[in-house]
Amino acid sequence: MSDSWRYSPVKSNIFSTITFAVFIFVIIFADSIVSNVSLHSDAIEHGSSHVDQLQTHQTSQVLRITSTDDEVDDHGILLPPFEVTEEVIVQPENKLKPEDLRLFERSRFTRRFDSRVREFFGSNQCKVQFFMTWISPTELFGEREFSVLESVFQTNPNSCLVILSSTMDTEEGRKILEPLISRGFRAGAFSPDLWALFNNTPAERWLSDIKNGDRDPGEIPLAQNLSNLIRLAALYKYGGVYLDTDFIVLKEFSGLRNVIGAQSVDVNGNWTRLNNAVLVFDKNHPLVYKFMEEFAFSFDGNRWGHNGPYLVSRVVDRLANTGEELNCTVLPPIAFYPVDWTKISGFFIKPNDKLSARWAEAKIRQLSSLAYGVHLWNRQSSRFRIEEGSIIRRLISDHCVVCSRHV
Repeated sequence: MSDSWRYSPVKSNIFSTITFAVFIFVIIFADSIVSNVSLHSDAIEHGSSHVDQLQTHQTSQVLRITSTDDEVDDHGILLPPFEVTEEVIVQPENKLKPEDLRLFERSRFTRRFDSRVREFFGSNQCKVQFFMTWISPTELFGEREFSVLESVFQTNPNSCLVILSSTMDTEEGRKILEPLISRGFRAGAFSPDLWALFNNTPAERWLSDIKNGDRDPGEIPLAQNLSNLIRLAALYKYGGVYLDTDFIVLKEFSGLRNVIGAQSVDVNGNWTRLNNAVLVFDKNHPLVYKFMEEFAFSFDGNRWGHNGPYLVSRVVDRLANTGEELNCTVLPPIAFYPVDWTKISGFFIKPNDKLSARWAEAKIRQLSSLAYGVHLWNRQSSRFRIEEGSIIRRLISDHCVVCSRHV
């Protein structure tokens, strides 16, 4: 017992020393934990301010910016916050349909698009350069569409027609055009290279964004919206006349320059809606450039007409209100849209009495005198049969060059 009491102070001192050391270690360790937690909190606070900006970049750019961030380098043992890293590297969902992906493909053949078009125009004495687009299969290019081609050459025999289409730039497409080509008319189909056509225009960035999934293509078929943009780019690059494939030409176009047609006017004769089914512009025209700017800026793939007729209406109206010089003439509806889409059905029906026959005769005389053509509004009229003796039948018959086909 006495031995135990004799050594007890020593043991007590050893125990106190160990206890004190453990206490100091716990304090240091806790401080380290608090410091690390604080640093992580700072990283999250500072990192969150960059999230919105970083999401607009490509992944490779985001990673490069993150890895060279001064704050991260100062604390190399720390990883970026999980939430921030996850948000940065996630890519927008690409909503392109499989059939749309083919629109962006390039080949050795399509890369020759520009040289082929320039060679076609250069090797011919083209009084007028006409453009059309065709985005559907060749089997849908029917007699009605062919009658439109005939009307172009019947009224403008010394013109050249370029059809921007990958489906028509085939053996089947050449067979469709052969009756015209064999008669000496200058018509050709060319597969467009969108990257070359849109190069150095506002359309270039839009095309890249759509392809990469950075812009929503919308529910309206992308090819339809591309048709609205292709016509603008073609006119800007080459100059000439763009026509929809449902527009029967009644007059020579060589006297027209830098014009667009009104679809409707108010009681005072001021236009209320323009349309892009017929466009006539010089090469590099600034208004066409502004049309492309508007397309790229305000594109909406879910609203029919927003990127087409409504677009040209918005731009011209905005510029007119600012007093900016347009260097463009707006023609009245009788020029290109002499009949509204709500009344087009009457042009397909055969007169059934003397009164309707007299009306049809008067209408044909008016069109022949004042109109450059008639827009058939295929979106509404494609289901209508062209009856014998109707206004449309007579216009087609009067402006054919092959004339052996039946529509």
